[in-house]
Amino acid sequence: MSVYKWDRVLDWSRVRVYDLSQPTSAKAPPFMWYPPFKWTWIKRLSEHGVNAMYIEGPLHTGTHFDGQLHFMTGGKDIGSIDIGYFIGEGVVLDISKYVGDYDIYTDETVESAARSAGLEIRRDDILLLYTGYSRYAWCGPEPDEVRYICKHPGPDVRFARWCIEKGVRWLGVDAISQDHPLNTVIRRARPDLVAEAEKKWGRKVDELMPWPENYQVMHTLLFPKMILHVENLGGDMDKVLNRRCIIAGLPFRFDGGESAYCRVIAITSE
Repeated sequence: MSVYKWDRVLDWSRVRVYDLSQPTSAKAPPFMWYPPFKWTWIKRLSEHGVNAMYIEGPLHTGTHFDGQLHFMTGGKDIGSIDIGYFIGEGVVLDISKYVGDYDIYTDETVESAARSAGLEIRRDDILLLYTGYSRYAWCGPEPDEVRYICKHPGPDVRFARWCIEKGVRWLGVDAISQDHPLNTVIRRARPDLVAEAEKKWGRKVDELMPWPENYQVMHTLLFPKMILHVENLGGDMDKVLNRRCIIAGLPFRFDGGESAYCRVIAITSE
């Protein structure tokens, strides 16, 4: 069992905990071509003397932790990953002023944002990126389903390679996917949005982010290196921007699970 020296990050006499999670809810629209999350009552107090629910749906709704098994045959299931992996030092980095609809961010974007904030991203850090697009989630102040799912900014292969070189432990983002939306099935499903993005860029998507090199690159390139990620961050994330803190993203211990719902928190000294 690991022993942590977190007193260099926190003054434990004045600690505050921030919830960086979105709710898990049937109100949340599913990712492209995934079924929706559902719940129903299976017992009620009036009939059974107890309330009990049944849930059905994908593991990729609300704030969730993608496991290695999600993109790797023979990868680790989420329940077999050591608990120490999910908690550690890290940075909540604001890149929102650098990105907008369809924008592609790279290692240079992230390094520039870190320098501007006076932060150093260290080996084995947990890195949470704030794009500002959580405001467009169903539970955000400006809900916009198409913008949140299909137009959020995302990285290309350059950022994925940087994560490996930098030795990032795991990542998180306040968007429905850690990948750029047009590096997912959305490129095939919404040709109208591809045309919109290409008009903004002045270039073809196949030139900027050719496949297969960029297809789901944050999954396919990083998961074999055990650099996993959390998607659909939100909550109080905007209250801990550009800070080094203790971060925990704890999925339930799902034996055989390719991913799992989770709660992400940041612990800071005030």
